[in-house]
Amino acid sequence: MPGRVRDNVDWPLLIVVLLIAVVGVVNLYSATSVARGGRADLYVTQIYWLVAGGIAATLAATIDYRHFERLGYVIYGGGILLLLLVFILGRDIHGAARWIDIGGKDRGFRFQPSEFMKIILAISLAKYLHDDPKLAVGPGGGGRTLKDFIVPSILAGIPFALVAKQPDLGTSLILAGIFISVMAMGKIRWQSLATLVVSIAVAAPVLWNYVLKDYQKQRVISFINPELDIRGANWHSHHAKIAIGNGGFSGMGYMKGTQNHYLFIPEQHTDFPFPVFAEEWGFLGCIVLVVLYSFLVLWGIRIASQAKDRFGAALAIGVTAMIFWHAFFNIGMVTGVLPVVGVTLPLFSYGGSSVTTILIGIGLLMNVSMRRYSFG
Repeated sequence: MPGRVRDNVDWPLLIVVLLIAVVGVVNLYSATSVARGGRADLYVTQIYWLVAGGIAATLAATIDYRHFERLGYVIYGGGILLLLLVFILGRDIHGAARWIDIGGKDRGFRFQPSEFMKIILAISLAKYLHDDPKLAVGPGGGGRTLKDFIVPSILAGIPFALVAKQPDLGTSLILAGIFISVMAMGKIRWQSLATLVVSIAVAAPVLWNYVLKDYQKQRVISFINPELDIRGANWHSHHAKIAIGNGGFSGMGYMKGTQNHYLFIPEQHTDFPFPVFAEEWGFLGCIVLVVLYSFLVLWGIRIASQAKDRFGAALAIGVTAMIFWHAFFNIGMVTGVLPVVGVTLPLFSYGGSSVTTILIGIGLLMNVSMRRYSFG
């Protein structure tokens, strides 16, 4: 039996994940090497979280993923309950209540329910696709109307609204990305798609005037005009781009980046680890890192294409979409291609909830991949 398990392990997936995680820890050590109010040992905590997340990933890979399908809506209800508890028990950090403290502020730990909601949404949407033949994977049928997407839209809309209320625009965008990616597995009539695009365009002014917070609007304005308020709203993206430019072709060398060393890059361990890496390892290092993420995403799509049932395929797409949109938004915002939205780089950014969520997702991918050999 151990030999059979070893043969079924998706080694390319495991090796790439380990490579990204190791490079992330090495980069985190450099990013926090300068005294920053007690942050210099965060890389040790990150290793603990990677070990804990690895254990959670092992459990996620070991349990037959069809059990998650049977409990899909129960898991979804638990996730919504946790999001509601944030408004009651949530701890306010930097003006946003996103964390729940367990065991007290000093001796306990805190976790972010919205992070785990990404995996939960992927499971619940996969469950819906598994149960509803109208949204079957693959060709066939005359295409779906918007009415066919009402239920999954509600499944995604409730957590999206609760997370946006915290407020957490970055995580809300990831949830939206997971929804769009999974729903893309079902064909939609072009007339319905056109109606959807027009509806979004009409709703945009309402979202701008009544939903987005002032600081979120400022980020969009700063993105449109990068030279505006460099000492304020544009500080993050401005110095991130300087750091990336400093890296040149081959980088300034490990732990020799000036923008990080002189504390010009804020949140360099959470939202902005990529500029630290780019400054030290240059264009060549960035290419290697992007290739690793690209392989991970393409391998996830491959796993979905080889899944033996609809739930497994949709679950693999949901998890892969989570990883893709995280990397897409994070690298996009630090390079100035997208507005700053506060999204972490998978397995690269510091954070217990983020690391654990990504690794649980990797465990589910491994689960679907391994059981293509033993489905029955």
